[in-house]
Amino acid sequence: MKLYYAPGACSLSPHIALNEAGLSYELVRVDTKTKKTETGADYLAINPKGYVPALQLDDGSVLTEGPAIVQYVADLKPEAKLAPANGTLARYRLQELLGYINSEIHKNFSPLFKPDTPADYKPIVLASLNMRIGLLADQLQDKPFLLGDQFSVADAYLFTVLGWTKHVGIDMSQWPKLVDYQARIATRPAVHAALQAERAK
Repeated sequence: MKLYYAPGACSLSPHIALNEAGLSYELVRVDTKTKKTETGADYLAINPKGYVPALQLDDGSVLTEGPAIVQYVADLKPEAKLAPANGTLARYRLQELLGYINSEIHKNFSPLFKPDTPADYKPIVLASLNMRIGLLADQLQDKPFLLGDQFSVADAYLFTVLGWTKHVGIDMSQWPKLVDYQARIATRPAVHAALQAERAK
C-alpha cells in the first residue's frame, strides 16, 4: 500500500492508523499546491480531488477521504482494536465521531488557513470551532479516549485536527482534559513514529 500525505495535513490520521495496525506501507509525500508527488508524478492522476490523504491499495485501486481510509485500515487488522466490530452500536458511535470531526471541526478550520477569507468572518469561524471542540472535551469526561478505554481511529483523527489549533489562535488551555488527551496520545509509539517520519521526509 501507498499512503499519499502532506506534512501537517489530515493525512496524519491514517498514517497513525497504519502504524497502530502494524501494517506495511510506503509513504509518498505530495505537494498540494503543485499537485505533484515527491517523485514528480502527477498527483491528480492518482487522486483527481487533488488533496490528501489517498491510500493506493496493492491492486492499484485508490481509496480517498480520511474517515473511509482509517476504517478500512482498522478492518484490515481487527485484532488491533482500532474500530469496534461492524454492525455493533459501538461501530456506529465511531462513525458518528468521525463524521462530527470531519464536518464540524476539520472543515471549520479551512477558512482560517485561506488567505482570502474576509477578516470579519474569521471570528465567527473561531467561535464555532470553540463550541464544537468544547463539546468533544465534555464527551471525554473521565475517559482516556473518545470511545472509552480503547484507542480508536477517531482518536487519531481528533489528535490530528487539534494539532492545528496553535496555528489559528485557539487557546487549548481552556480545555484541560483535551490538553492532557493530546499529550497522552502524543506519547504513543505509533503517533511518535508518524510525526517523526513526516518531519524527516
